[in-house]
Amino acid sequence: MDAGAEIDVVQPVENDSAAETGPTQDHGGRSEPSSLNQGEILRTLATVEKDSQAIAESFSSLFVSLRSTLSEATGSSVDHMTCFGDAAGRLQENALDAATKGNRYINSCLRLNEEIKGVENLAARLKHLRKNVDVLDTAVNKLLRPP
Repeated sequence: MDAGAEIDVVQPVENDSAAETGPTQDHGGRSEPSSLNQGEILRTLATVEKDSQAIAESFSSLFVSLRSTLSEATGSSVDHMTCFGDAAGRLQENALDAATKGNRYINSCLRLNEEIKGVENLAARLKHLRKNVDVLDTAVNKLLRPP
């Protein structure tokens, strides 16, 4: 029922044995007037209905709050997943860039190594040539300067 709903009181019908105005016997052997019992029942039902309405409003408020909190958590999760996706994409780009630069560095080192090997061969030849020049210089010196 709505919070502002009114309770209709049903008037006892003539010849209705449950709605007699005279005293009735309950199972305990006591006699109470039926109209008093019906009034208490209606008041109790009204109280129960008000309490039920308050509980329903409380549940409704709770569900609205839960829906709002769940919506915020879902939105936050979507934001976090977007941020994670962006960070993962940037990390992938940087890793590829680092790998490319690393490969260039390795290739440069290999080329330098090959060039140094060529220089080592050249150095060995120059060393051999120097020995020959020294031998020639000694021979020329011996010829030009008699003993």
